[in-house]
Amino acid sequence: MNKKGWVIYNGNLAGNKFLDYAEMIEAAASAKNLEITIMKNNELLSLLSKDILEIVSFAERELPDFAVFADKDIYLAKQLELVGVKVFNSAEAIEISDDKIATYQHLAVSRLPIPRTIIAPKVFYSGQLEETLLDKVIREIRLPMIIKEAYGSFGEQVYLLHSKEAIHKKMEEIQGKAYLFQEFVPESYGRDLRLQVVGSKVVAAMERNNRNDFRANVTAGGSMSSYTPSQSESDLAVAAASAIKADFAGVDLLIGPDNTRIVCEVNSNAHIRNLLECTGVNAADYIIDYILEALS
Repeated sequence: MNKKGWVIYNGNLAGNKFLDYAEMIEAAASAKNLEITIMKNNELLSLLSKDILEIVSFAERELPDFAVFADKDIYLAKQLELVGVKVFNSAEAIEISDDKIATYQHLAVSRLPIPRTIIAPKVFYSGQLEETLLDKVIREIRLPMIIKEAYGSFGEQVYLLHSKEAIHKKMEEIQGKAYLFQEFVPESYGRDLRLQVVGSKVVAAMERNNRNDFRANVTAGGSMSSYTPSQSESDLAVAAASAIKADFAGVDLLIGPDNTRIVCEVNSNAHIRNLLECTGVNAADYIIDYILEALS
């Protein structure tokens, strides 16, 4: 197969985490004799006019046959699709995943288990919050509860709140942003499962634990250990990835009452370095195999 590809990451973010992901994809592609070039999103411009629809590359590169999109620049991903480049994950999948509210809506319409959730109405505050709204939310969700901003990564922009006063204060702090109220699952305090889905199967999984924080994320201080998911856990993770139309994704499952499983998040651009170090499984190899099959 003489296909050429790009792996695109955000060139304006601090740290090497995103470049590391791109390099893992590049190495896996090289091992399969698949030519792939690492590109920064800010090296690519989407040009539009009445007669023009194209990508302008600073290096004047020819368009690839496909792109692995390790970023959230949804407009660039869509522009690539419009000019005929096959994008993994698609712009639509990235857009849904990036927006936690949209993610939960897609999971709910697919009838998958999620925490009880209320979307905060889009309102414009003038120094005073509607008390009846907050009282209704507390009756429906109960305390303590989670407030989660629609946009955020690595467990940030997620808040565990124990009182009406604390909720009120947080709502004032984040007014103007999209967010949701969500049921707190105490059985999963500081613990969750990360299952890496590629296509229609789970290729690796780990359990994450954090004794000092309700969030299990490794970036929040959590530890990780290799985990062998049950068939029902794998089926749930695959269904969750499918619900947001992702080719591959990291699916986070909470441990619910009576040892049930609840979908917490679906990450279309999940980093895979920790997974490799924890399990010995390189998800990049599976991602490249999936892409090769999709392009054949």
